[in-house]
Amino acid sequence: MRRRTLLTATAAAGPAALLIGLDDALADTPAPSGAGPLDSRLAGARALYDRGAHARLLAALPGLIADAHHGAVSHRSFDQARLSAVYSLASAVLIKLGSYDRARLTADRARTWAEISGSPLAAAAAARELAIVLRHQDQHDAAQRLMSSVTDDLETSGLRTDATAAAYAQMLCTLAYTAARAGQRSEALAMTEEARRAARRLPQVAPPGRLFAISPAAVDLYAVGVHWALGDAGAALDAGKNLRPEQFPTAERKARLGTDMARAWWAWQRPEQTARALLDAYRASPGEVRDRPAIRHIVTELAERHPRTSGVRELHAAVTRAI
Repeated sequence: MRRRTLLTATAAAGPAALLIGLDDALADTPAPSGAGPLDSRLAGARALYDRGAHARLLAALPGLIADAHHGAVSHRSFDQARLSAVYSLASAVLIKLGSYDRARLTADRARTWAEISGSPLAAAAAARELAIVLRHQDQHDAAQRLMSSVTDDLETSGLRTDATAAAYAQMLCTLAYTAARAGQRSEALAMTEEARRAARRLPQVAPPGRLFAISPAAVDLYAVGVHWALGDAGAALDAGKNLRPEQFPTAERKARLGTDMARAWWAWQRPEQTARALLDAYRASPGEVRDRPAIRHIVTELAERHPRTSGVRELHAAVTRAI
């Protein structure tokens, strides 16, 4: 009971304070926590990510890292791939928080353990997180080479299972967005169309537990980001005009629809629509607006430039109250 109370109090301190505990775990792997079955805890940690509960996820990561390392001592490929998955999840949440140096470290470790395990899905997940970090560190060429390589490897495998087909579609989406951020319009648009074709064989809603929960609607949401990154806000808004929150199974993706549309509306110089989209995102998952530096910056700019616009005061109050 005391441990649960301490964990709750620590999570309430917010993501910034919890990064210290994660730093300690990355510098010197803690002793096994013995907190319970690791597979169910990893699934629970992924559920926290899907809800945008970043502080609670950060609080859980040191114990997960410790126990996943303890499990990997078995030298079984499954246990090694699970350790890679823990590090990939750590990278994903650190990227959300804008902590790219830490995310680079955890992504590198995820790739190492994926290679040791021999799991192509773990390798794809780890490479994707590393490519996202590289992109944020303005290493666009390196990010593209990495994503191109892992996408080619998956295609060469034959895509014999739905899981590998989903991974392939996800890699194409990430490759498209990476190309867009590098300003490579033709390649970005071509990869987006290829992702749409790859997603046609996938279900409208990914089955529970699938590592890459990509769907046709999710590819269309990536298209919003691709067009925005290429500087075409009008095309981004057009790509997202028929998307609805109910098409996405998790709070994180529902909120991502709001934040991606908000970025496009903001680039289109429409403050009221921007505020409305961010309020929708906040209602789906407060952490997706509050914890992401780039999105929080839009909230600040809205409050400074358009304080009397409908929705802006409510949005700013909600975000600043929660920090």
